[in-house]
Amino acid sequence: MSDPIRPIGPKIIAVANQKGGVGKTTTTINLGAALAEQGYNVLIVDLDPQGNASTGIGVVPQDRDLTTYELLLEDVSLADAIKATSVDKLAIIPATVDLSSADIELISNEKRSFLLHDALRQTAIDAFGFDFVLIDCPPSLNLLTVNAMVAAHSVLVPLQSEFFALEGLSQLMLTIREVRQSANPDLRIEGVVLTMYDARNNLSQQVEMDARDNLGDLVFQTLIPRNVRVSEAPSYSVPVLEYDSNSKGAMAYRALAQELVGKNARRAA
Repeated sequence: MSDPIRPIGPKIIAVANQKGGVGKTTTTINLGAALAEQGYNVLIVDLDPQGNASTGIGVVPQDRDLTTYELLLEDVSLADAIKATSVDKLAIIPATVDLSSADIELISNEKRSFLLHDALRQTAIDAFGFDFVLIDCPPSLNLLTVNAMVAAHSVLVPLQSEFFALEGLSQLMLTIREVRQSANPDLRIEGVVLTMYDARNNLSQQVEMDARDNLGDLVFQTLIPRNVRVSEAPSYSVPVLEYDSNSKGAMAYRALAQELVGKNARRAA
């Protein structure tokens, strides 16, 4: 399917939050799978040294010979680093623990903040016809996350529905502002998606209210519920849409994908 949003090249979205355990990798995998299910060609870039996105989509460690580490630091071609997955129209550039040393190795590189930007703009990417690129960032505001923001058109922020959820968000917004000022003036916030939401829980409802009061239309209408199927799917190395297609979690990620595409279509109009 041709991309109705960016006729030239894919829409690149960094999925970022410096807090761990907010559903960042889960959102990357399942949003990617939902977009692919809707007919879009999607690439996931695993930029987290833990490699959970790679594991969760079924790329076993012995198949990760070329990864985001080699893409950033060893001039490996994009075409060689991209791997197909078991999900139709969904590909990935995997990660390994090697990436954990990248921050130190990048410091001496003059183009340290632009390496992923340059890699994703190799002409080789055109042959794949990707509509969306989703970058799974590490849970920190380090050089890898800055690389993702410099490379991206926008940042999607998963926010766990828990006490202190909004705490720390100001630091993320400050980082986005600094990247705008120094390296990527067109970077914007794609939106904030509330994850692990429990409608029976007053706290979840309070977090939603606070988020919408503070961030307004930046908060997606779609809420990702706390759902056991979403939690179980990674242990089977498949997205929840494949693990239990009719689960509340799968339906929520389909709705998120539709809302994301709709928002972008309205902005482009």
